[in-house]
Amino acid sequence: MPTDLPTIPPDGLKRNLTLAQPGNLPHIGLVGDTYTITVTGEQTAGRFCIIDMHIPPGGGPPPHRHDFEETFILLEGELEATFRGKKSIVHAGETLNIPSNAPHQFHNASTKPVRLLCICSPAGQEKLFMEVGVPVATRTTPPPKLDEKEQAAFVEKVKALAPKYRTELLKEA
Repeated sequence: MPTDLPTIPPDGLKRNLTLAQPGNLPHIGLVGDTYTITVTGEQTAGRFCIIDMHIPPGGGPPPHRHDFEETFILLEGELEATFRGKKSIVHAGETLNIPSNAPHQFHNASTKPVRLLCICSPAGQEKLFMEVGVPVATRTTPPPKLDEKEQAAFVEKVKALAPKYRTELLKEA
């Protein structure tokens, strides 16, 4: 009996199982937050990456947008998310998906740290974080404090690299 349904391709034997073990992962300090890269684009044939984010009180990235989907699964705490100018409060156990190209940002307005998983599809954002961030010891180690001159140099570096990673910094989300 013929069928018009597509067949599933054979197993891609060049790809391996990925097991993210906390003791072997890169921890990156960035904008006051700490991002742990748990699954890279190299491990998923570029399909997605996963980043475990530790956002201290007052933390979070500036307004931005990019041409890939970004999904946040809030594991601990409460986060203020701004999407196309509208603010929402996201609680532990909730999931937030940001469509590609949409202006957004998130901010920890609470007094406790926030932990979330970030899934970017397709992958690539983890490479930006690795290139502009600073390696730190653990998932919760804060990045070193930057003085005014170091902060200005950091911002210029991010602005210069953002287009390479399909990201645009904005004045507001």
